[in-house]
Amino acid sequence: MIWKQDPKHGHWWLELGPGVVVGYWPSGLFTHLAHHARMVQFGGEVVNTRPPGSHTATQMGSGHFPGEGFDRAAYFRNLQVVDWDNSIIRASGLKLLADHPGCYDIQGGSNGRWGTYFYYGGPGRNVKCP
Repeated sequence: MIWKQDPKHGHWWLELGPGVVVGYWPSGLFTHLAHHARMVQFGGEVVNTRPPGSHTATQMGSGHFPGEGFDRAAYFRNLQVVDWDNSIIRASGLKLLADHPGCYDIQGGSNGRWGTYFYYGGPGRNVKCP
């Protein structure tokens, strides 16, 4: 992954390899990021548009809970951020939050092979998520 900031205008580009542009963000969209950011957030949401009464059966991630681990649960690994002097460093100090852990959950960790990582997801409606 390659990120670039246009030095003339301050626009941001994200590439997943040479010439594979994923996103472009004009500097005017994020004026509060002109000098630095205080945090990085990842998030997910499942929306239930049906009337209240039971939770949606919509899956998050692979549809498996984080505790099922590799080959079952969805994950992000090797989480990195860019620090104040444009060095890429391992993300640390993750604060993990699941509003309805019986429906969808998250578990994180860090090791030498995967760096900082988290497993996430769940099946939605089940016996622990009516």
